[in-house]
Amino acid sequence: MADVVELGKITCPSGQLVLTDGGYLSLWSGDRRPEDVAARPGPAVDMEIVGPDASAAARSFDRQPGIRLYDIPAQGVEEITEAFAEHSKKAGLDASLQVLPDQVPHRERVRYAIANGDPTFLNFGVPVLPVGGISTSSPLLVTATAGDWGWTQIRIVLGAAPTAQIRELGYLRVEQARLVIGDADALGSWVHEDPIDGLADVVFWGRDDAQLAVELDAPRLTGPGDVGYGWVDLPFQDALDRALDLESRRRSSGQAMFNFDFRRHSHHWHVMAKVRADEHEVGTISVGGADVMMAMTSVGDGEFAVHLELDAAGTPTAIVVVIDTEA
Repeated sequence: MADVVELGKITCPSGQLVLTDGGYLSLWSGDRRPEDVAARPGPAVDMEIVGPDASAAARSFDRQPGIRLYDIPAQGVEEITEAFAEHSKKAGLDASLQVLPDQVPHRERVRYAIANGDPTFLNFGVPVLPVGGISTSSPLLVTATAGDWGWTQIRIVLGAAPTAQIRELGYLRVEQARLVIGDADALGSWVHEDPIDGLADVVFWGRDDAQLAVELDAPRLTGPGDVGYGWVDLPFQDALDRALDLESRRRSSGQAMFNFDFRRHSHHWHVMAKVRADEHEVGTISVGGADVMMAMTSVGDGEFAVHLELDAAGTPTAIVVVIDTEA
């Protein structure tokens, strides 16, 4: 029998849960306008398919789930509008594609997807899986099942009743080896890049790290999960100056060979520090009144099927991320 490991517990006070690539929370806007997020790739608009045949046209056009198309690059609006018009004409469908007045905040995208039965939506091309109807009364256990080469599945336990049916939710694409499981309201408070305490770490490692440490009088790091040398808990500007110096040294020919990280004390940094120190590569932190989990997939990047298990009454009992498709 496969080993089941407890990864920890999360909370979901809003009753709506989000699963997505944790590395891309830098693009998450919460209740803010997506265009106000500094990390966004460039100007974009959101669009909606309207008309009597909107749903049928959305299914056959098959660009994004549902009738809304999010984060269309501004320079591509004319092209996709013409492509949709041609598609609808050929299919004999009465529908058109229109630009929404404003981009839709990610928190509202969650609400809309759940209300309209859309299993996923996109955040600048990154799939987001929202799940509603989550119990708000108690923490939710997250487990993982061990296989020969990593996890075969990650399971979020929502209830104790026997599973009577399974609903496929879609695929979770992970490009930065980690996934986040978090309350939809809480993620609006997530700070991905900026130091929330004004501090940062600078860490370096590699072939010539010991030599460089002597030159820079840098201590070896000995904290849980730490590798290499560097400085921790520096005032932000001091850390930035050291990081810029390391970047200059790395670019100079004939200099030591090494890699380095400039780690701002953001929520992402705090949870990843826990991930690096944990034997199962998982960390949970409190953000926006909820416990949010970041977990490495154990197999790196990939596209993972996700399904929802429900009891006989249609109440969700578990969300399952299938890591090993042969399991």
